[in-house]
Amino acid sequence: MISQLFILSSKGDHLIYKDFRGEAGKDAVTVFYEKVTALTGDQPPVVMSHKELHFVHIRQGGLYWVVTTTADASPFTIVEFLNRLTTLIKDYCGSLSEKSVRMNFALIYELLDEVVDNGYIQTTSTDILKNFIQTEAVSSKPFSLFDLSNVGLFGAETQQSKVAPSAAATRPIMSSRGEQGGKSEIFVDVVERMSVVIGSNGVLMKVDVEGEIRVKCYMPSCLEMRIGLNEEFSIGKSQLRGYGAAVRVDECSFHQAVKLDEFDQYRILKVCPSQGEHVVMQYQLSDELPSAPPFRLFPTIERDNGGRLLMYLKLRCDLHPKSSAINVSVTVPVPKGSLSLSQELSSPDQTAELRPQTRAVHWDIPRFPGGAQLSALFKLEVPGLSSASMMEVGPVGLSFELPKYTCTGLQIRFLRLTPVQPGSSQRWVRYVTHSDSYTIRI
Repeated sequence: MISQLFILSSKGDHLIYKDFRGEAGKDAVTVFYEKVTALTGDQPPVVMSHKELHFVHIRQGGLYWVVTTTADASPFTIVEFLNRLTTLIKDYCGSLSEKSVRMNFALIYELLDEVVDNGYIQTTSTDILKNFIQTEAVSSKPFSLFDLSNVGLFGAETQQSKVAPSAAATRPIMSSRGEQGGKSEIFVDVVERMSVVIGSNGVLMKVDVEGEIRVKCYMPSCLEMRIGLNEEFSIGKSQLRGYGAAVRVDECSFHQAVKLDEFDQYRILKVCPSQGEHVVMQYQLSDELPSAPPFRLFPTIERDNGGRLLMYLKLRCDLHPKSSAINVSVTVPVPKGSLSLSQELSSPDQTAELRPQTRAVHWDIPRFPGGAQLSALFKLEVPGLSSASMMEVGPVGLSFELPKYTCTGLQIRFLRLTPVQPGSSQRWVRYVTHSDSYTIRI
């Protein structure tokens, strides 16, 4: 018997909440997320308990799918139900992601009303449910290769999707073909967004990477474009291939105009682009990174003899020495009532300030070379500083851009056009990763 069902993002955002029996309060959502994030292991237990409430959950699409029950229900039955529910929602919505759940919340609630009645499972059959479900699924507009009315730079939705600023690219993109002097050019951008939570012991607790391959075409005529990905590119853990280091993602989706007849064997995408911006492929990786996170923090928080709060931060960039991060911003929440800040920074191009309205210290680094380590000493005047108020420091948040870098290791092997373009045609491939949410607990 099911008491509640809810879906959470990797950051704990409430996406879907359904209470079938009224046996537990809505605070069960917060209790579950606190319990699952407090664990230090890589894989939290599927079944957890709090007082008389039992939590059973799975992780699919970077989301937590959770059922609570007060009865002695079989956890195997509930896990099987959750797996079938995720398959059902994927059948209706097309993919399992935070974005698709948010866009189709009305459809998902309608499905839950039919699937579960007063806590008892009725059916998860798509064939049966299609006779009762009236709500239409909402598709993601960035996948439209033809409707560019709502598309911004690099093919992202205006005011809906975060995109890499133009400063992250090694060559700027002009706003119209007329500004390009009539050149035949095509740009392929691999853009990734990462969300990371690192524990106070330096252990990677949560990670989600969402990526896109975007095309901006200024070719007067191009019948077909072939994009070759890493030969080692794999979807899921069970399909590792190739002889080099594995490049793996959990999920991958393509626009319907992309031809995949050479993808399974040769990892080649074929598309016939029109002039303008297009998103041809999206992918997601959860729970692990193929390499170390780009930043590591070593904090020291203490109180000096004068009663001031001392924060000594050492920040290390674990990128390759030939790489660098730009527009790095470190945000450190501080105790309420902090009055003034004095600082000692390791280089003159860095800046820092105390912003009382956000109750945080902001430390900005324009450029951070790979392999380097920078430090900052902050001294804050905090009236009535106590051990309890020192606990208000943190967690630390970072925002940054990583040009010429992808977290997953995805690379473009080649970019070929058919027919061969007469005259001078230029092809550009660029990579950038930027932070969606990068949190370090202290």
